[in-house]
Formats: sequence, C-alpha cells, structure tokens
Amino acid sequence: MTLKAKILSIYTGEPEKLWEDKDQSAIRKTLVTGPQKVNRDGLLSDSQADRSVHGGPEKALHIYPSEHYSYWREVFPDRQDIFKPGGFGENFASEGFTEAELCLGDVFAAGTIRVQISQARQPCWKLNMHTGNPAQAAHFQKTARTGWYFRVLQEGHIEAGDELTLVERPCPEWNLKEVIHARFSPRVDPQMARALSELPELAEPWQKAFAKKADPAFQEDTSHRLKG
Repeated sequence: MTLKAKILSIYTGEPEKLWEDKDQSAIRKTLVTGPQKVNRDGLLSDSQADRSVHGGPEKALHIYPSEHYSYWREVFPDRQDIFKPGGFGENFASEGFTEAELCLGDVFAAGTIRVQISQARQPCWKLNMHTGNPAQAAHFQKTARTGWYFRVLQEGHIEAGDELTLVERPCPEWNLKEVIHARFSPRVDPQMARALSELPELAEPWQKAFAKKADPAFQEDTSHRLKG
C-alpha cells in the first residue's frame, strides 16, 4: 500500500517560564525553516523542560495531523487563534493521514531519516494551560485526536515539504486510533490489554500501562495528569 503525508511545517522550542507557580515548559514552539538535523532524541534544535516525562528516544518527535484543527475550531470557537498548525506544541504539522489510517509500529521514510510510531501523546494539564482551555487535555484523549510520537531508527535531516512515506507495517492488527482509545478508556478487554503489554513495538511506559489495565479490577486515576 502507498501511504504518504506531507510535512507542512517544523517547530522547536526551549524551556521557559510560561505560568506563575509552575515549572518551566517547552510546549510553546517556534517555526523553523530549512533542513533540520535529527538524532535518536529528536530535533537537535528542540529541547524539553522535564525529561522524565517528555523527550527521549521513545518520544523523539511529536507529530500532529493538521486535519484535526478544523474540528477543534468548531468545538471550541473561542480559541480560534491557537487552533492552527504548531498550536499544540508539536514538532511536525502534517497533512495526508491521521491516527485512523495508521498502525502502531508503522515505519516511515522522510528526508534522510527513518522513524517508527512508538506511542500516542498522553495529554496533560500543560496542554490546558497552553491553550487556555481547561477541557483540552480530556477532550484530546476522549476523541483520540492526540497525534503521536516517533522513535528515530535512522538519523539524518528533514525539512518542511518532505513526505513521510510508509515503508513497513509490522503490526497491521493494531490500528493506532483503536490503541489510543484502549489506552484512555476506563475499561478495556483484558486480553487486548495483555497483548499490547507484550508488544515490542509499543513504548515501554505504554506496555506497563496496558499490563495494569489487563487486571479488570484496576482503576486508573488521571486527575493529576489532566488537571495538575
């Protein structure tokens, strides 16, 4: 199958003090142009404030489909100014496919790099603060319009205008949107959760989360992550 998406724009950021009484964050990104160097940790020109929850090889690059922004403008019309490419702190804004057309573990070539879908974004309270919308993070995960992370399999360069082309699909049975819904649903089929907990293409934190969800009695408390 031929599956492609265009990289519309690339964004990077530095940790900064954005909110009073809160730690620094690098969620506010700036548009960059020209070829960008990518290593195993992502874009060389990008930084994260808290590496315990952001960045690293399993969250090297965050990509967000530009197709979703019209939905957000419709649902939250008072936030029109931020619902545009780059508005959610992503590294790549893309056009061509969304979570619904992809599978966990999909491998893409773009520019001179090769990347693999490792996990989806797990939204937190910082997204609420950044957008000025206290319902943003919860709505993100409820709709599975989260975007996703790439791990970098081959380092190199990428720039706006390059195409992400699917070159390998090792997990065709694991649709990305369905995996996202399973991760954030209060209840998930234990057999499904157990299978995902053992899937090597899935990032380790998500494997551990699904291992817990395989227990029907497990109840996840997301209030701290979503509300801060």
